[in-house]
Amino acid sequence: MNIIHHGARTGVTGSCHEIRVGTHGLLVDCGLFQGEEKGRSLDIEFPIDHIRALLLTHCHIDHIGRLPWLLAAGFRGPIYATEATAALLPLMLEDGLKIHLGLNKAQCEKFTGLVQGLLKPIPFDCRVELILPSGELVSICFRPAGHILGSAYIELSLPGERSGEQKVVFSGDLGPCDTPLLVDPQSPEQVDTLVIESTYGDKQHQPVRLREQQLATIIDRSLNDGGAILIPAFSVGRTQELLFDIENLITRTMSGFSKQNSSLAKWYQLPVILDSPLAMGVTQQYVSFQRLWAKEAKQRIITGRHPLSFEQCITINQHSDHIALVNRIKATGEPAIIVAASGMCAGGRILNYLDALLPDPRTDVVMVGYQARGTLGRQLLGQPRQVDIRNSRVAVNATVHSMSGYSAHADQDDLMKFVANIKHGPQQIRIVHGDVKAQEALARKLASIKPDCEIVIAANEKN
Repeated sequence: MNIIHHGARTGVTGSCHEIRVGTHGLLVDCGLFQGEEKGRSLDIEFPIDHIRALLLTHCHIDHIGRLPWLLAAGFRGPIYATEATAALLPLMLEDGLKIHLGLNKAQCEKFTGLVQGLLKPIPFDCRVELILPSGELVSICFRPAGHILGSAYIELSLPGERSGEQKVVFSGDLGPCDTPLLVDPQSPEQVDTLVIESTYGDKQHQPVRLREQQLATIIDRSLNDGGAILIPAFSVGRTQELLFDIENLITRTMSGFSKQNSSLAKWYQLPVILDSPLAMGVTQQYVSFQRLWAKEAKQRIITGRHPLSFEQCITINQHSDHIALVNRIKATGEPAIIVAASGMCAGGRILNYLDALLPDPRTDVVMVGYQARGTLGRQLLGQPRQVDIRNSRVAVNATVHSMSGYSAHADQDDLMKFVANIKHGPQQIRIVHGDVKAQEALARKLASIKPDCEIVIAANEKN
């Protein structure tokens, strides 16, 4: 057995890993490069004739975005994913094909139809067995990772060299603990080799319980002073977490509503604008898969609430409506919460809002996700005086906030907890999907709780 990292070796994008069993291989994810890595070739530059299947941990673009290039290279094997990932995959691929390849709707549908013909949706915690052409039996199981809807870490049982099975786990992207919408990841019982992400291997997030409080403070400021709250958010995961919390804030605030309290009346009138056709489609899938929600989220449904489709949430579909809204908000300065893609401000409708509203000191920009090096989102975190948007200089008078409590990634403590709760093993940990500094910091921490384990920092390995 051998593991080869074709992506996410020195950074957090382009996830693509191969596990080779004898002369045959399985591919885990095939993602797009973003940020500073965006200039890398998207062509599949490694051999694929021996690849028997593709396993997808989840459907973020940095894990599935190079699927078109993989199929163009000739791959026609089965694609295994959880049921929710399989449902979201066509939406995500179609969006990527339009943005990166400029394909029209008919061309997108032809490609997504090809992908759906290869997809093998697998329920969580069910085992699938593959027999490789050379006779080896490989068992695959998807376990909840808590990152986004349908996200999984993958357990592989492989034939051992001497006796028994060899357990290999690919973490994919692990989610934080104690979020209200999705269940927490549970550690596997036994692992021989663990491939683990390290996006925040050197950082701690703000407690999840504080994120609503911080968001409420920003909203109160906007209601008192005017101006929009712009939230660049990934269409899968972050957007739904935000809507979930905003609905809870409004419901809780309005429970004390009275005609005498004008401040609370403003909350009742505050529009929450979801300006992303992709996020709208993804949110519908979140509603369809309520069985995967955490207990707190299910309880709200039971009490008659609709945390992802509440009355004050306004959706914008047509581009003409989007442009009209940008112009209106710029002209009036009226309070509004606007959630729009892309999460790293690398494209999408959020750019029009930023172009129009960054010069306004009443504007608040709330960054809620990881910002890769080289992206506009990463620049804004430094509160610069100016930024470039579509080759034009734009003044930044808005206040930029960072809220790590909305991260969909586990922080260092959560990653440590995931590994510490593995009862048996691992003998080897391979750290990927993180900047060099994050990988090295996580390696030092893991060595303290698994002192007998070999720890490999992928960024320090030779290609």
